[in-house]
Amino acid sequence: MPKPENRPSRCLARIDLSAIEHNVRALKKCWGAERPLMAVVKADAYGHGIEAVADVLSDQVEMFAVASLNEALCLQQNCAAAAAAKDIFLLGPALPGEYQEVIDNNLIAPISNLQEAESFNRLAAKHNTRQRVHLAIDTGMGRIGTDSDNTAAFFDQVKVFENLSIEGLFSHFPCADESDESFTLAQIGQFKQVSELFHQHYPAAKHIHIANSAGLLRFAEQLDFTTVARSGLALYGVAPGGYGQAQLKPAMTLKTRITLIRELPCGQSISYGRTFTTNRRPTTRVATLSVGYGDGYLRQLSGKGAEVLITGQRCPLLGTITMDQIMVDVSDLTISAKVGDEAILLGSQGDEQITALEMAGKADTIAWQVFTSISKRVKRVYD
Repeated sequence: MPKPENRPSRCLARIDLSAIEHNVRALKKCWGAERPLMAVVKADAYGHGIEAVADVLSDQVEMFAVASLNEALCLQQNCAAAAAAKDIFLLGPALPGEYQEVIDNNLIAPISNLQEAESFNRLAAKHNTRQRVHLAIDTGMGRIGTDSDNTAAFFDQVKVFENLSIEGLFSHFPCADESDESFTLAQIGQFKQVSELFHQHYPAAKHIHIANSAGLLRFAEQLDFTTVARSGLALYGVAPGGYGQAQLKPAMTLKTRITLIRELPCGQSISYGRTFTTNRRPTTRVATLSVGYGDGYLRQLSGKGAEVLITGQRCPLLGTITMDQIMVDVSDLTISAKVGDEAILLGSQGDEQITALEMAGKADTIAWQVFTSISKRVKRVYD
């Protein structure tokens, strides 16, 4: 009996770590070689695997960013060498019951209001320490942060808390990847004014950041007053909105295998809901693949013209995506497919490529969801 590690994988994600290294170099070239990068590794490094990604990035970025306390603790405990050498920034607010662990683990917390500042200051004072924070300013995202019109009062109020170490200021772009740049440019101007006021209150603070991947790739010149960029999606080889895509290398290939091939007669319905009926005569050659929405292959792709790659050619998806299996038409392949052959869901095979942006477009979603939907039952393999 073959050992589990030697069994052929029914569905796996192959991660090219050298592509991630290439993307860091490309981003630094765009952003400026001497300007720091904060690597966003939330959601298990966008589905690529936080341990391997953090390890390869540990000597190439200055900070890590995660969404929550649990993710930060995972990074510290499972990627100890990387985490020990880098600051870890929480992108989202901590719950009150988490404040003490944030302090104990030397994490950098975002502060949006006076109540959060007071609570962190009080707990830090009890333990004779200082909590590291970045002040959050809402310049148009509407998610976290103090309203940019009230920053002067906010800076004055927070300044009195002796057990807070105010190390930075940040905001976030809601639409830097869209074709219309007007809102983003106005937002940059607004944040620049706030940052000048911030420097007057906290001249020793060294981190000013608003650039996400799209901001880094498109607005590096306009953001010369900021000191660090937060890159997430671009690290993994996808440029938001497609801007700057030629500079990046996709890191993930998502693949599965053919488990069955059948000749179905004309008029045969396929999958739940009978949304597709074969119309080839006399038969349609249908391959069943070992992947479904339980693996993270988006059900929204059903009936949207999605394709997979088999023997280097595109094969259309047939019918509704089920939890564990999908069916595709292999009738037109010039090289006949057979059971056990690989099918590429995301990535390249021969001269063809299916990108996360293509898949997201057909599913009416975003590339971020394409990656983060890939479930734990999909094996990750690293090159």
